[in-house]
Amino acid sequence: MAERSPQSELIVITGLSGSGKGTVLKSLEDHGYYAVDNLPLDLIPKFAELTRDAPNIRRAALVVDIREGDNLMRFPEVYSKLKKKLQARLVFVDAEDDVLVRRYSETRRPHPLGTSKSVLRSVQDERHQLEAIRALADHVIHTSAMNVHQLRKRVSEIFGVVDEAKLRISVLSFGFRHGVPPESDLVFDVRFLPNPNYIPEFKHKTGRHVGVARYIRGFAQTGEFLERLTSMLLFLMPHYMAEGKSYLTIAIGCTGGHHRSVMMAEEMSKRLQKAGYASTSSHRDIQKN
Repeated sequence: MAERSPQSELIVITGLSGSGKGTVLKSLEDHGYYAVDNLPLDLIPKFAELTRDAPNIRRAALVVDIREGDNLMRFPEVYSKLKKKLQARLVFVDAEDDVLVRRYSETRRPHPLGTSKSVLRSVQDERHQLEAIRALADHVIHTSAMNVHQLRKRVSEIFGVVDEAKLRISVLSFGFRHGVPPESDLVFDVRFLPNPNYIPEFKHKTGRHVGVARYIRGFAQTGEFLERLTSMLLFLMPHYMAEGKSYLTIAIGCTGGHHRSVMMAEEMSKRLQKAGYASTSSHRDIQKN
């Protein structure tokens, strides 16, 4: 076996059904953890080896819970062996019984222990079955009074990944003739700008070309639009982050996706980077006819 890397880390998430385990897992995934939900108990040792030995998986997180059935009784033994192989932490997510019952009522999902008894009785039985596992937990997170955003923030605090949780922004240029990108969160139309496509020397170039970019910048409306859009985006970003958003796609479109949208996407991404945001630009239709 390869020598254990001190950076290898495995977070095991467990707890009551409906308590927010999925949110914890998703939050860790957004912070760069390789995430697996409901991994069978017998596969955990192999997964731990991959986490330790694979060069592209340094941090991982998985959920193990009551869906495992009777095998869950073996978890303490498996976890004890796991901690000898790599850095592992156990997170137990909990909430008050009445809160869990209310959440099931709101979502109308059946409890994993079945529908032959009341949700409250299922929650109580599940809590009893998880007592031994809860006692092993490195962290217990009570979510009764938390919303999704507060829980994600708590995960960031526990695992020291606040800096990595910055909003990641993708500024994407596109051509309206090819359709609006379905992944867009915000869409802006720059077809009001003069089109370099009608200038013979620019027709077969793109918005990345210095001459094309200079031509587009030469119009007063270009500068005014950039200033107004920058101001609006810098106003919006902190609010998106406060709501727990991790990714934002800003789509800027022109007719073909070759000139105006390309130049504007490049410029907007630079402005967001200058403001301290993790922003990249890409151009979906730059090679299309």
